[in-house]
Amino acid sequence: MKKKLLAMLFGSALILGACGGGGNDTADDATDTGKDNTATEQSGGESASGVDPEQVVQQKCISCHGENLEGQGNFPALNDVGSRLSEDEIHDIIENGKGAMPAGLVQGEELDAVAKWLSEKK
Repeated sequence: MKKKLLAMLFGSALILGACGGGGNDTADDATDTGKDNTATEQSGGESASGVDPEQVVQQKCISCHGENLEGQGNFPALNDVGSRLSEDEIHDIIENGKGAMPAGLVQGEELDAVAKWLSEKK
């Protein structure tokens, strides 16, 4: 009985894991395609490089800083980080890391766009 229950739980976990992964890739592809087309069609968008900083934050930051960037545990809130730190300070922390935050999670044009976007959060 225990083996059947364990097998059922394991099988369910595999199925749910596979279903969850496929949905995210499709959503990312659709979002990326939409943003690329928008950036091409509009020459004065939020980011000249076509980077959507909010999407980058959703992918890279919310797992530690919380869905609404309100902070959780030892990870500080980012929903008002612009009132505490300048864009250059935010850029430096993202690039070089600080405390438990590792360096290099976001790089290049994405780093510049995210630092600017977060600096506007007051």
